[in-house]
Amino acid sequence: MKQTYAKLFSGAVLAGLLMLASCQSSYRLTRIDGSMITIDSVWDTHPDADAAALLAPYKAKVDSMMYRVVGTSEMTMDRGVPESLLSNLVADVLRNSAVQVLGKSADMGLMNMGGLRNILSEGKITCGNIYEILPFENSLCVLTVKGSVLKELFASIAIRMGEGVSGVRLEITKEGELLNGTIHGKPVDDDKLYTVATIDYLAEGNDGMNPLAKAEKRDCPPGLTLRSLFMDYVEQQTKAGKKITSRMEGRITIK
Repeated sequence: MKQTYAKLFSGAVLAGLLMLASCQSSYRLTRIDGSMITIDSVWDTHPDADAAALLAPYKAKVDSMMYRVVGTSEMTMDRGVPESLLSNLVADVLRNSAVQVLGKSADMGLMNMGGLRNILSEGKITCGNIYEILPFENSLCVLTVKGSVLKELFASIAIRMGEGVSGVRLEITKEGELLNGTIHGKPVDDDKLYTVATIDYLAEGNDGMNPLAKAEKRDCPPGLTLRSLFMDYVEQQTKAGKKITSRMEGRITIK
């Protein structure tokens, strides 16, 4: 156990020595020795018995939560551009979750591919699976934007060769240029106001979604994390006797 701690905190010890040497003129650093340590399954071969006993009750509690089955996936869903089963599903969940803010679904749902960190495998869905897919504390944000800004958003999505979208259809080129964009099957009106349900990270204009920073209005209610919204969706579908499913619909096509 002592050896493990010594190796894990060697960097902190070294930093402390350097600080000591710089702050105390009576000390002089004469030599630094170090080596690379591979952190892999070898460390689990001979676990420290005392540490394992100490952590056992906490591990049991976490496992009981993470291995709880909350639903069933009809198919394996992965992420990918220009669209994918998983990104379509999460964007739909976001758009429909806006009912908690607007009293109805948003005009558009938007989720970045980078925010989806694992696949949803066919079969049982556990809490742990959902945490693996959505590990970040991203929260729902419902934005109101002008049609002219929505067009800019479409162009930003085209540059990235696609993101998770719901409620819209985009046609883009292989070079990442926007050819056409519609919302609910209709052209975008520059002066009309539209609502976009997304996550707070994107609402701030991050990950290339700069136009969202131009929103006329934003509503980001506390406590509505994307992970909890997705969890609620899975549990509601399960109570209704339904499996979790998704479809490729040509939401973003490359011409």
